[in-house]
Formats: sequence, C-alpha cells, structure tokens
Amino acid sequence: MTNSNQTYRKLSGQLRLKLLKMYFKANAGHIGCSLSCIDLIIATLIIHRQADEVFLLSKGHAAAALYACLNQMGELSDEILDTFYKNGTVLPAHPAPNKIKGIPFATGSLGHGLPIGAGIAHANKLLQNDKMTYVLMSDGETNEGTSWEAGHYAVSKRLDNLIVLIDCNGLQGFGNTDKVLGLSADINKWQAIGFEVVETDGHDIEKLISIITEFKTKKNGLPKMIIADTVKGKGVTYMENKLEWHYLPMKPEQYQQALEELKQLYALETELS
Repeated sequence: MTNSNQTYRKLSGQLRLKLLKMYFKANAGHIGCSLSCIDLIIATLIIHRQADEVFLLSKGHAAAALYACLNQMGELSDEILDTFYKNGTVLPAHPAPNKIKGIPFATGSLGHGLPIGAGIAHANKLLQNDKMTYVLMSDGETNEGTSWEAGHYAVSKRLDNLIVLIDCNGLQGFGNTDKVLGLSADINKWQAIGFEVVETDGHDIEKLISIITEFKTKKNGLPKMIIADTVKGKGVTYMENKLEWHYLPMKPEQYQQALEELKQLYALETELS
C-alpha cells in the first residue's frame, strides 16, 4: 500500500467514525448507504472539487456522509454538525439548499441530481470556463427516467466537463437493485448512449482519484462516468450487504461494536463514543 493510500484509508476510517457518531446521537437510519459512498465523496469533494465547482450528492439519503466531509474540509463547523437531525437544524436527513455553501441544491427525491448537474455543466460550457461538475448517484437512481433523459442531454451537448459517479452497492429501498428493474447501472448501457465509462472498486480512493484526474484531462466531448462497485454498510460486518441497514438506527451495543470494528479495520487509535 502506498503512503498516499494509507493516508486516504485513515481518513476514510475517521470519517466513518464521525458519521456513525452523528447517526447514533440522532437515533437515525440511512447508515448503510453513507458507508458505501463515503470513499467516493472523499475522492471527488475533498480531493478534486475546486472551490468554485459544484458537487451534487444526488443520493441525498446519504446526507451524513456529505456533512462529515464538509466538516472535515472546514466548510461546516463542529457546532453545526452537532445539530444533525435536531429541531431547527440546517442539516436534515436529506440535504437542504441555501444554508451551507457546499450544498447548492436539495436532493434526495432520486433522479434529480443528474439533470441539475447536466444543466450546470452545460452552463459552464456556454460560459467557456474549465469548471468541472460532479454528481454522485445511487445505482437504484438509474431506475429513474429523468436520469436517462439527463444522460442523453449530456451526450447531445458534449458535456465532457461532467463527471458522474454511481454508488453501485447492489441494494435499494426494497430489494436487490438488479431484481427491481433489472441492471440499469450497467457499463454497456451508459456506453451505448455515449458516456465514457470506467468500472472500478468504489473503496479504492487512490484509484478513484487517478481515474478522475485522467477524466479531467480528456476534452473529447464525452460526459464521464465511474461505476463504483461498493459494499452497503462497508466496514461494519453486521451492516454489510444487509438491506435493513438502509433504514435502521443503531442500538448502543451495535454502535460500540461498529466503532471497534472500524478502529481495527482502519488501524485507528481515535477514541470516539
């Protein structure tokens, strides 16, 4: 393992601990989907996104992962982070707009992120700047018709300044993704409509960073996509690949087990409870 990958892995573990603490204090669910996409947010929002560029968490139910990363970047204070899910908070279960600079649009009703992102990328093309737009979607979200309409729009407008990441963890609200409407987060389907697509391990942050770096240099008229193979509940054995952890909050003993497993898996010494 390279030094940089060790650094990213440590950060991944620390942010997992942070978001688990948020969920436990709030007695809230949507934990599994946050654990599956946190590495994708690190690679895009923390490492690649420039201050004047837009990152959209289209799978808004993973809001805690976004909040934890914004806090890591200094864009969200510890005091505000501590209000997650509380009455009057600016950090509700799904991201809300106009309160935090790094959250420009409300998301969570699936299928909205890619249309918004395609519009932003097109605007940047018209303005003739070099800003990138990043959209993180769920695999279940590719069931939505608006996602495919926006995909065709991005291809027709030659939006090579748009990078889409699909958190492909294989589970959605009520079942296995491939059993609900078939495999719609499929490399062949997206390539067929005109995207440049790479499929990769969604928990290898160094690899993700490398792919995005290469994508940013390619001005070939093709919108870009990473289909990221991930594990729902990544890092916590009793949550991994379990549908119920799309919804359930943690009991105290489950929280302690999750902390210990993550500390061991990511070689962390942080005391966090």
